[in-house]
Amino acid sequence: MQHFYRDFSAFMSEHFSCKVQKLAVNAGMSCPNRDGTIGRGGCSYCDNRSFNPSYCSASTDIASQLAKGKEFFARKYPQMRYLAYFQAYTNTHGDRSHFLGLYRDALDQPDILGLIIGTRPDCVPDDMLDSIADIAGRRFVMMEYGAESSHDTTLQIINRGHTWRQTADAVTRTADRGIKVGLHLIMGLPGEDTDMMLQTIDAVNDLPVDTLKIHQLQIIRGTRLAREIAEGKLSVINFTADTYADLCCEIIDRIRPDIAIERFVSQAPPNMVVSPHWGLKNYQFTNLLINKLRIRRSSALTVADTARGR
Repeated sequence: MQHFYRDFSAFMSEHFSCKVQKLAVNAGMSCPNRDGTIGRGGCSYCDNRSFNPSYCSASTDIASQLAKGKEFFARKYPQMRYLAYFQAYTNTHGDRSHFLGLYRDALDQPDILGLIIGTRPDCVPDDMLDSIADIAGRRFVMMEYGAESSHDTTLQIINRGHTWRQTADAVTRTADRGIKVGLHLIMGLPGEDTDMMLQTIDAVNDLPVDTLKIHQLQIIRGTRLAREIAEGKLSVINFTADTYADLCCEIIDRIRPDIAIERFVSQAPPNMVVSPHWGLKNYQFTNLLINKLRIRRSSALTVADTARGR
């Protein structure tokens, strides 16, 4: 297959000689935007149940969660190795020694080669990063920051509780310590048009980022955002799969080529989603996107050949 962008598998192949799969774990954490540290209620779009695997229960210890996750892949891929993905909520918010113990527990499990730590950019004090850097000196570690947008007005609307400046600071301090950095963005947040979304991509290009996750905004039942949209207080772009793929093409053309794009879409359980309903699996959307990229590149080559008089 023709490669139109640097994907996550290319990034992983630079660090591992074997197949590696992420296994999400739920460490039973909270979020400073929920527990009152910086706010209450959380981000207006968020319901952790929409992306947390069923085997990830805060009442189950880390070792058991990882063992359960491995059962699924080991039957088909017995040689598979794994990264423990601390995904749910904010996995650096709280007592540092407690987190370090959880990280050690994960790394002590069979076939676990490293960690991906999901957190917020306003929850990584220097002493926490120093301790994580010590682990990263011996094992693979990547910090994954939920940034969502570079526009502070948007971050205020969705009750995110941090600024883009805090994101840039966290990314820089993390990279300076030799820790890999991933960013998470949401396309189609309230008040944003295509130009604003592409401005966020430009802002990412200015940071020492290794990987990027983007996905379409999903309106999840029961969230504050769903209520605000239903009441007419906020509006969002209603992407179709086709128009969203067009935006992803623009992002690919714009993103710094060394940044690996891990994904373009997210799929919450259908019964939880108000919109959009595209009826496409992730691989089907990727095929749609690749076909669009192939047509765009072919058209660009034709124009270039015409300009050269061929």
